[in-house]
Amino acid sequence: MLYLWLKALHIIAMVCWFAGLFYLPRLFVYHAMSSDSISHERFCIMERKLYRGIMIPSMILTLALGIWLLSLNPSYYFSQGWMHAKLTLVIALVIYHHLCGAQLKRFARCENSRGHVFYRWFNEAPVLALLGIVILVVVRPF
Repeated sequence: MLYLWLKALHIIAMVCWFAGLFYLPRLFVYHAMSSDSISHERFCIMERKLYRGIMIPSMILTLALGIWLLSLNPSYYFSQGWMHAKLTLVIALVIYHHLCGAQLKRFARCENSRGHVFYRWFNEAPVLALLGIVILVVVRPF
């Protein structure tokens, strides 16, 4: 029963984290297109609140619950190729998360040097990771 509760909470935290991973780069697209100081300030506030208030807590909870789930049966999970691939994608998402945080700080300092087209492409990375993770967990192709 504990396993099912942990799994449900892990999925909920992951959905919240991905909501932020999808939305923050979209805000970067609009922020890169803005040219007035009022828009700049508004985007900085929205980006900061999303990152600190939703993304960081959701990421921490996702990782903590995932580690807890792994600890319930480590010999099984760590012997599975799909789990190694999933964990590789999770590490890539954590790196992406921190890249978003670094970009948020560049915008706040008015040091953004990239256009909206870059952020439109940048926004696609978590979609690919999500596809990979869901397929690995559900289909378990390895």
